[in-house]
Amino acid sequence: MSDSTTKPPAEPIEPVDPSPWDAADNPSRLPFGKFAPIVCGMVFGVLLRLAFSGAPSSRWSAMVGAFIWLAPLATGAITVYLAERQQRRSWSYYAWAPALATCLVVIGSMLVLIEGLICAIVIVPLFTFMGMAGGLCMGLVCRLTRWPRHAAYGFAVLPLVAALVMPQGAPAQMGQVERSLWINAPAAVVWEGITHIRNIEPHEVDTAWTYRIGVPPPVEAVTVQEGSQRVRKSRWAKGVHFDEIIQEWEPGRHLRWTYRFGPDSIPAGALDDHVAIGGAYFDLNDTAYTLTPEAGGTRLHLRVSYRVSTDFNTYANWWAQALLDNFAQTVLQLYKTRLEGSA
Repeated sequence: MSDSTTKPPAEPIEPVDPSPWDAADNPSRLPFGKFAPIVCGMVFGVLLRLAFSGAPSSRWSAMVGAFIWLAPLATGAITVYLAERQQRRSWSYYAWAPALATCLVVIGSMLVLIEGLICAIVIVPLFTFMGMAGGLCMGLVCRLTRWPRHAAYGFAVLPLVAALVMPQGAPAQMGQVERSLWINAPAAVVWEGITHIRNIEPHEVDTAWTYRIGVPPPVEAVTVQEGSQRVRKSRWAKGVHFDEIIQEWEPGRHLRWTYRFGPDSIPAGALDDHVAIGGAYFDLNDTAYTLTPEAGGTRLHLRVSYRVSTDFNTYANWWAQALLDNFAQTVLQLYKTRLEGSA
């Protein structure tokens, strides 16, 4: 008789419940097409944008941090979650699909007329980045856990919950842009040009991308006397008009003004509400020109100071710098072209 002990046969291992990721060969599990997760993510993002359609500076404004930072994050996460319900996706998919979905959110917001071109162009880079971050986070959750549904729900409600608990009131950040250009004309001619310029044609400023994205170009600026106060009357395209109140007046040397906007200064549709000058989020403080004789001509120095007040001031300030720098270069070149021709 053998000394070896006969072992009982091993019991079969009970199969575990399949996870949704095991259904790669069963696309009918959810009736989504190849691009359906991206489209659904876009629809989700647009619905969030509609939810954040409150008045400026309100808790439900589209400019609050809860929307700007978290809505694209949630859109990217939902896009990847729905895609993973179909089949396992690659890491590159976790990045490009949410990026596309968030771009479509911006386009969709424009189509339903709740977003303008200027805001759309400004916000796309930030939305794309945050959408990719949300997609990568959800992709990681999907790979490390078998049932990431609760995480998806959490991402979906995160912007709404954050809007309820985040403090209101955006901090103000001041900044300024400075540019100078040499003009082959005497200071007296340059002074007359900056205090009285009329009939600015579109082709004279058509190199400025600031105006190509929807900012109305200038039409004229004329200095007049109103009682004891000098006022530079500025008029732009699309019916935009405002007063520049002269604060420092040194003929041939220095000019500085502050801004005064009336209720009808910026007609509806002329500028996106979120970037309107004098609004809750952006304003111009003052502008100054300094004229310095140089090499038989005049160096014209322009300084523009401004304010941004958002929950994403670092990003908003970068755009303010870029837009105003482009504006300053264009205006100085306009004066140079005109005044050198008349000198």
